[in-house]
Amino acid sequence: MHIVVIGANGRTGRLVVEQAVGAGHRVTAVCRSAPGDLAVEAEILHADVVRDDGFTLPSGTDLVISTLGKKSNRDRTPVCADGMKHVIAAMRRAGARRLIAASASPVLRTATGEPVWFRATVRPLVRWTGRRLYADLEQMEATLRSSADDIDWSVVRPGYLVDRPGGAYELVQGANAMGVVHRADLASALLAVADHPDAAGAAYGLASRPKDRS
Repeated sequence: MHIVVIGANGRTGRLVVEQAVGAGHRVTAVCRSAPGDLAVEAEILHADVVRDDGFTLPSGTDLVISTLGKKSNRDRTPVCADGMKHVIAAMRRAGARRLIAASASPVLRTATGEPVWFRATVRPLVRWTGRRLYADLEQMEATLRSSADDIDWSVVRPGYLVDRPGGAYELVQGANAMGVVHRADLASALLAVADHPDAAGAAYGLASRPKDRS
């Protein structure tokens, strides 16, 4: 499978590229800046999908994985919203349909899957402190939903991300999963959702789990 990774130079994007290459896929890593030490087997495509509305996907793209995200809540640029519009336009021009995007658990305003005490105390604080981050992701998800006629999209919403090795994780469709998320598990989940037969149009909560839960 030919996988195109958007935001491949970020901490999550690098792990997606590494895992996809390790699984034997052809991978194109879309990077705005110099790729550094990305997997040497990946093909590098220099592009700024946030600003370039003429962004073009490589021929033969089977799957697009987006790990776009703001680096700071102070950033007012609609990184995810504008980037996703340009990615979807490129997919339509290329005739590609399958798209997986990383989002975040606070985007789910119903907070389904979270205990009442968490919804009442922690969640409002998190949404306020990261209001620009989550507003951008909400716009991105709205763009995805409006593209459903010709784009088979899925969203993975992790909770708090930590840089730890991957292991076991839980994906919950239509709800949030409580717990931290190892960034390597997010990368694995983004790739795994692509193989779910009924994942088109679905959003998944994600949390890392101990390997031994007995």
